[in-house]
Amino acid sequence: MLSESEMQFLLKLARDAIEQFIKTKKIIYIPASYPEKLKDKKGIFVTIYKKIANVKELRGCIGLPYPEKPLIEGVIAAAVSACQDTRFLPLKAEELKDVLIEISILTEPELISVKNPKEYLRKIKLGEDGLIIKKGILSGLFLPQVPIEQEWTVEDYLENLCLKAGLVGDSWLDPAAKIYKFQAQTFSEK
Repeated sequence: MLSESEMQFLLKLARDAIEQFIKTKKIIYIPASYPEKLKDKKGIFVTIYKKIANVKELRGCIGLPYPEKPLIEGVIAAAVSACQDTRFLPLKAEELKDVLIEISILTEPELISVKNPKEYLRKIKLGEDGLIIKKGILSGLFLPQVPIEQEWTVEDYLENLCLKAGLVGDSWLDPAAKIYKFQAQTFSEK
């Protein structure tokens, strides 16, 4: 778990990375000094929301699900990628004042072991477990907060995860589909 000062450091770093990239198309350098814990390799996602009145609207979300890079590097890479999420038009400088940045630090995904796929319904905790589904070359991921924001049941969560991966909605029932879960420490700008 990161401390409050480490979380604030990463939020500022993500915002600086996004602003620099949008304004100059250049990626910021890693700061000369930063908290030691940010050298740890962790999965990380940066989510950008656009604030419209009191509503948050998704504007971009990209990350690294596996602990491939130190947090300090992963935040910069994910932040720059999130402002270019291909589901949306690239983020523009005039939008910066209206965006809110959220960061999720992930635990390592672990395979959910089941004998019968229906067991997933009781092995997944809404709001606590993020999920990854893999079947063949297709895969999809949702962060733990997504099913809560969408007011999904566990079954809805699994069906939407399949659809996000480009699979049929009930593919989670196929024994060839592998489902992994992870947890996240999520924090955002105020």
